[in-house]
Amino acid sequence: MLPSFGFTQEQVACVCEVLQQGGNIDRLARFLWSLPACEHLHKNESVLKAKCVVAFHRGNFKELYKIMENNQFSPHNHPKLQALWLKAHYIEAEKLRGRPLGAVGKYRIRRKFPLPRTIWDGEETSYCFREKSRTHLREWYTHNPYPSPREKRELSEVTGLTTTQVSNWFKNRRQRDRAADGKDRLVTSLLKYSKFETFLTPLKS
Repeated sequence: MLPSFGFTQEQVACVCEVLQQGGNIDRLARFLWSLPACEHLHKNESVLKAKCVVAFHRGNFKELYKIMENNQFSPHNHPKLQALWLKAHYIEAEKLRGRPLGAVGKYRIRRKFPLPRTIWDGEETSYCFREKSRTHLREWYTHNPYPSPREKRELSEVTGLTTTQVSNWFKNRRQRDRAADGKDRLVTSLLKYSKFETFLTPLKS
């Protein structure tokens, strides 16, 4: 239990993840603000990722970059954080130029502001996941989240992605879904305790 707080780091991390997945950014911000000044808690990866999300949505990109560059994140969180890093730099560049960035402009921004190693495993990253490609992958995942090698090759041809990219997409999607299911069950259990439900009441307003 955290001093004068009554909840474990795991429970705090769980709430952070669920509020992020639900898109409840304002509630997430209030929840983070309510956390006690505990160094171990604020170094928790889920809490750090939640702070990144809140910083991005509030346009506080300087804080976003600071958190990402000074803390190491696990590979399963890299896609989300990489997307925030790039979108933040795109937004800043568009405000500076006064117009939307095209493909060449975004490429130049990625070269100018490479991903920090804290959110990147060093492997070459592809940015060619067009919405049409994602749609094909999502549709396939709905009826079969475990495509065979032959099916992966077919998806590779349809989407224009490599078979490795297709495999990684399905792997990451399965991991996210399993994590979300587990966290939802945990939060449901936590909310059965009146103390926890009372604590979250102000967040629901």
